[in-house]
Amino acid sequence: MGVAAANNKRHGAYAVVAITKHGVEIARRLGGALAGADVYYTDKFARGDEAKHGIRLFSGNVRALLPELFARYDGLICIISLGAVVRMIAPLLKDKKTDPAVVVIDDKAEHVISVLSGHLGGANELTRRVAAILSARPVITTASDVQQAIAVDLFGREFGWEWESDDNLTPVSAAVVNEEPVAIVQESGETGWWPEGRPLPKNIAVYGSIAEALAARPTAALVVTHRLLAPEEEAILQNGVLYRPKVIALGIGCNRGTSADEIEAVIHETLNELRFSLKSVKAVCTIDLKKDEQGLLEVVNKYRWELVAYTPEELNTVPIEAPSETVYRYTGAYGVSEPAAKLYSGADRLALVKKKSGNVTISVALIDHQKKATMQGKGKEACDGLSSPHREAAPAKRP
Repeated sequence: MGVAAANNKRHGAYAVVAITKHGVEIARRLGGALAGADVYYTDKFARGDEAKHGIRLFSGNVRALLPELFARYDGLICIISLGAVVRMIAPLLKDKKTDPAVVVIDDKAEHVISVLSGHLGGANELTRRVAAILSARPVITTASDVQQAIAVDLFGREFGWEWESDDNLTPVSAAVVNEEPVAIVQESGETGWWPEGRPLPKNIAVYGSIAEALAARPTAALVVTHRLLAPEEEAILQNGVLYRPKVIALGIGCNRGTSADEIEAVIHETLNELRFSLKSVKAVCTIDLKKDEQGLLEVVNKYRWELVAYTPEELNTVPIEAPSETVYRYTGAYGVSEPAAKLYSGADRLALVKKKSGNVTISVALIDHQKKATMQGKGKEACDGLSSPHREAAPAKRP
């Protein structure tokens, strides 16, 4: 099978590339053990069973193949000398936020080396996975990994946290690995971002507020909050990174046929009034009668939010401040936005109980992960709406 013929086939996440006899053996092992791996090797070592195993053969110099694989895959695993790989990928490099992971394996499978995009591209984690499969030694040189410090560019990534800006990632990372004073302020979001039982590095201190952190005059800061910072707090970001945890649940009710533009405008207006970040929205919650509401679907798909639709019976189990007989006559529920937001978030009190604006009614809740962690520690049921007994969920479609 030639490379051109393989281009039209679906591909996995990783391309494993080999050009030597021993490399082919290693590539075939990985192809059978690493999920999402596509194997490519030179037709010089074809065995005749490549089509059966989905292996792609190529002829000529591997240098001609790498640019295409670099663009198509999330990661390249090259069983080629490190120097050769570096020379071949050098002209292809663009940005660490978009370049794929590149991992190199020696011809005896003794070492697996993370070469490119160690953090954002996932090369370090891929290196560990491949090394475990081959019983090889992972070679990772990223300072934060070696020192077991916080990886600033990956902080909270497993929870879905987003940066407000990546402008200071490099200088803040430098402060962490150079053991300069670093402040962490967390106002919301998941709490399990550091391994339990392992002490934080001595240069990193956790503060209860931005004001406390500023008073300590740290070299750098990591701030985790759903809030828009006040002007006097902005100084923390001179050498800081602001992370947006997914903690906002929007309860939405709307008239049939309400446009996406109107719904979106109400959401923006409401969050600005509350001084909350749009990037911290996790889900839109409503009644199951609205699960196919076109305007609502357009908004959640645009922002890749989860859309969660509850039955009237579920909504009626939640105490609310302003039950409506009118809403009950039309929907079978005494309220929509308020109980939906409470059900999903597990919050006893809402950041915004209810606001009606045109054809839209909105409530806003915050997911309290510290409360959730405490309850789980006591063996109780998780307090967020993900644990409710029944709901219909329409996940946002990715473009």
